[in-house]
Amino acid sequence: MPTATVPEEQCEECSLPVPADHLVTLIEGDRWCPDCVSDTYICHGCASPTRHTSHTVDDTYLCSRCLLGWQRCERCDLFAEDLVSVVSGPQVCSDCSQHYDLCTDCGDRTDFTYTVDGGSEVCSDCRNDSYHYCSDCELLIPTCDSRCEDCARGSDDYRVHDYYYRPNPVFHGDGPLFLGMELELITPNSTFTDAVDLSIEHLGGLGYLKEDGSIRPNGFEMVTHPMSWDYARTDFPWRLLNKLRLLGCRTNSSVGIHVHVSRAGFTSSAHIYRWLKFVYRNESQVCTLARRRGSEWAEFSPQAREAAAEFAKGSTAGFGRYQAINVYPEHTFELRIFASSLAPRQVKAALGFAAASVEYTRTLTAAEVARRRGWEWSAFCAWLGARPEYSDLLTELQELACAC
Repeated sequence: MPTATVPEEQCEECSLPVPADHLVTLIEGDRWCPDCVSDTYICHGCASPTRHTSHTVDDTYLCSRCLLGWQRCERCDLFAEDLVSVVSGPQVCSDCSQHYDLCTDCGDRTDFTYTVDGGSEVCSDCRNDSYHYCSDCELLIPTCDSRCEDCARGSDDYRVHDYYYRPNPVFHGDGPLFLGMELELITPNSTFTDAVDLSIEHLGGLGYLKEDGSIRPNGFEMVTHPMSWDYARTDFPWRLLNKLRLLGCRTNSSVGIHVHVSRAGFTSSAHIYRWLKFVYRNESQVCTLARRRGSEWAEFSPQAREAAAEFAKGSTAGFGRYQAINVYPEHTFELRIFASSLAPRQVKAALGFAAASVEYTRTLTAAEVARRRGWEWSAFCAWLGARPEYSDLLTELQELACAC
């Protein structure tokens, strides 16, 4: 019988006839004869012949199939499995990334850095997001500051922190209910430094001073760390208020007292709801005690009143922070209703009302609401009368003729 022969095909490179089983398939799909294949490249990854290989950062040469997912470094032109994005620059391999500076804020590599207050170097993204120029010089400083450290040291009010200053809270007294006070006051230019020095001396570790752009023409905000009501009554430096008044400091309808009430001081969402409802139901008497009403900074809006149940469950959606009760802070509710004052009894009344209203609604029952008119102001005042720790609040209410 005749011997079977292997059919011949043409080499797709040189076109010469070659037994079919001698043809070699390239990565690209072409079928070449052994002579032509000897002139191709061999991929270091899959060991297959290929018309073309690309040089990698690992000093290997890979075919197009093995390079799937790899990218070319825009600096050295080699391929790498992963590239580093340079801020305001190219995408480069890890070796080339070492030629670029690190941003000290975000840790990314950057093509250009900006020097900021303190000597750190930041990228353009961090510079645009987090820094601006010192109001007194051309040094970049955090957006929460108005002056760099050197300019602040050279000014009279360097100990008055920026509005966005937020130190870690230091709790004074025993909880669970804590109060934090922000008292805004106006100072004469001539005694501003003396008022700052006096306030810092008396507050000690209990509080600090901050700028507030709403205080005109000149002044600052006195802020306390969280205090229990008992601690505030006995340990706040109440004589400081009279001393500031003697320096010419004053208050008017444009400045206020804000009292932060700790959320942890409430026993439940139902307790929060009772408290919110009590304050909103007694708007007229509360505004009389606060010595101002209709303030654009502390609105008693019907929408916020109707949302009390949602606020009690943790919602902050809705109406902005310039409400009678600002629900936006994560750890507190902020009572914004009070006009500012340098009269100790009026300030004690503001803090006392914040504490007393929370305690009054802590155990208020449905039966007391239905049968003893527990929501009504007269019931609250009767409750105060049996508790001497709120004597300053009750006296203030009597002076204002709203103690019944």
